[in-house]
Order: sequence, then structure tokens, then C-alpha cells
Amino acid sequence: MKTKRFCYSCDLKDDSKLIAEYKEYHAAGNAWPEITKSIKDAGILDMEIYITGNRMFMIMEVDETFDPIKKAKMDVNNPKVQEWENLMWNYQQELPWAKDGEKWITLEQVFKLK
Repeated sequence: MKTKRFCYSCDLKDDSKLIAEYKEYHAAGNAWPEITKSIKDAGILDMEIYITGNRMFMIMEVDETFDPIKKAKMDVNNPKVQEWENLMWNYQQELPWAKDGEKWITLEQVFKLK
């Protein structure tokens, strides 16, 4: 099976209490099961989020069935995903160059060691 990697970035509100709460929501076993199911159902094989200060980076390994546009449509039509996303907006904020309402911004690869 061929996999592909997607990398994204998003900011949290620069508030230590909110950042701690966000981390708690994402600690092992704390993400809602409906959310992890929706991630896996979209063809995402692995997802990791890293943070420095209030800037986050997400790395996703996906299979050949993954399509970001299809995933976005699936999310819009999933009430539990919408509930989670609305909750997460209490913690997240748009990057300065994001389009209105855009959270996770695709990262451009500028180097790869071969």
C-alpha cells in the first residue's frame, strides 16, 4: 500500500490555561471516539500533532483513498465532528495569513533529506 504525508499548521490562542486544556483533550485516549473514527474512515492511517509555544504542526500519513476535499465534506455532514470542531475553536485561532474560517494550513515542503 502506497502512503502519502500531509503536514499542516494551526495556532492556539496564546493562553497557558487554554493550551493546557487543549492538550488534555488530545492526550492519549481523550479524543472523542467519533472523532478518531472519522479520521480513520477518511483513509488517515496515522496523525500526530506537535506544539511549540502556541503554534501546532500536524503530520498525517494517509492511504490512497484519502482525499482532503472528500474529508472536508464528510466532516461538514458529521454532527459530532462539527461539535468537536466548534469546541476546538475555543482554543484555536487562524494563522495570520489564513483565509476566513480556515484553521489548519497546508505546509509547503522546502527540504527533504535523500
